Amino acid sequence: MVTKSPKAAHRPDPAPTGATAPWLERYFDITKRGSSVGQEIRGGLVTFFAMAYIIALNPLILGTTTDKDGLLISGAPMYTDAAMTQVDSAAVGAAIGMVAAATAFIAGIMTLLMGFVGRFPMGLAAGLGLNALVAYVLAPQMTWPQAMGLVVWEGILIAILVLTGFRTAVFRAVPKTLRTAISVGIGLFIAFVGLINAGVVRKPGGAPPVELGISGSLMGWPILVFVFGFFLLIALHTLRVKGAMLIAIVSGTILAIIVEAVAKLGPQGAENATGWALNVPQLGNFTWPDLGLLGRIDMVGAFFPDGQFSLTTFISLLVLVFSLLLADFFDTMGTIVAVGSEGDLLDEHGMPEHTTEILLVDSLGAVAGGLGSVSSNTCYIESTAGVGEGARTGLASVVTGAAFLLAIIASPIINMVPSEAAAPALVFVGFLMIAQVTDVDWKNPELGIPAFLTMIFMPFAYSITTGIGIGFLSYVFLKLIRGHAKSIHPLMYVVAAMFVIYFLQGPLLSLLS
Repeated sequence: MVTKSPKAAHRPDPAPTGATAPWLERYFDITKRGSSVGQEIRGGLVTFFAMAYIIALNPLILGTTTDKDGLLISGAPMYTDAAMTQVDSAAVGAAIGMVAAATAFIAGIMTLLMGFVGRFPMGLAAGLGLNALVAYVLAPQMTWPQAMGLVVWEGILIAILVLTGFRTAVFRAVPKTLRTAISVGIGLFIAFVGLINAGVVRKPGGAPPVELGISGSLMGWPILVFVFGFFLLIALHTLRVKGAMLIAIVSGTILAIIVEAVAKLGPQGAENATGWALNVPQLGNFTWPDLGLLGRIDMVGAFFPDGQFSLTTFISLLVLVFSLLLADFFDTMGTIVAVGSEGDLLDEHGMPEHTTEILLVDSLGAVAGGLGSVSSNTCYIESTAGVGEGARTGLASVVTGAAFLLAIIASPIINMVPSEAAAPALVFVGFLMIAQVTDVDWKNPELGIPAFLTMIFMPFAYSITTGIGIGFLSYVFLKLIRGHAKSIHPLMYVVAAMFVIYFLQGPLLSLLS
């Protein structure tokens, strides 16, 4: 039973729904949900500005990493030399611009669909955590088009599960503690990526494996830009300033452009350790939006490495797709409930109206994200900002989607954003995601130990899949040795078996060869 918020008591009486009522009222039930057109427009714009940081962050993750062939998502090589010590800033900048334009485009289309089909005040865009899994787990094992092809398959599978009602069954199969641990672990992983991209954490020539800055010291103007952006962000968040992430990224970028104009630091390299890590912030980088990433996918290539089918590869890819599906699954369900609770939009069973339509649009977001080469698009918890401003219907999502489409024109400006200006938001997202750690029952070893292993292995092994796999296996193992086998959902045994094969794929390949 959902407790009604105080806001619900002051809703106006529903407006007539006859033929004389405006079509917006009839379709979106604006007055029935206690809202108005003006309120929906304000709420939709607030949601957009709360989410707009993804136009800068998604390119930082997808546009700055390479696939198994050493190529950026644009198809260009990342380095100018064979030793891979000198980053090609122009190539990285072009890739970042392409990802930014595609990110805004797909987010706009999918959020419009949420408005018209799901009729729920929630925005969709490339999911943080999901994009990290694609960039740091899938891409190193295959080409970028193949990785995006797997994202499309994941979306198709989720759509099938939604239409058959099986999605709820899978949701219930994985213990809530493990779902929480996965979210926290991804948060730690993203924060670690942000610190590395900013140069705050680096890999030294010898031991230890990582260190603070250069020889344990924070040196160089780019690090100052990160520190400035990070403390500005946490200050704005503490003061509850809306759009804190976007403000911090923009402010950090302006500072970085000024620093580069004065100091002429240039890109980071073997002879310039205190240069800009990925792309150089400078004016004059503006070009027209490039949507060339749309449709650049390979749906079958990942399953046939070197042109031949491999059973081991097929099983490992199934595990990877399941990892994507799992992360997408639970993030969406939690977001829907959170947004619905904020706006008093849930029924007595804790579900919103048009639940099936909402989940279907979310699953199509994964398909669209793959087709657009921006990774799986999913529902955003930042939508609660718009709901807090008064958004109650799908009309707010229509406004948010339209704003994303307009943002395509400005997406090339993302070329000016250095990783040092955007990385504070990544680190901060880690803080937001780790806040769920209190939901774990640490006194119960059957739950606490698997959760702990899930969380630490994601950043320490630099692999989201590894963290999920070890968490699942340890959970099943502890349940079995304590004689609680019957409490394990049958699907968990299936997943655990898949992860055993995944972790043993090296020895298995040796035996098969």
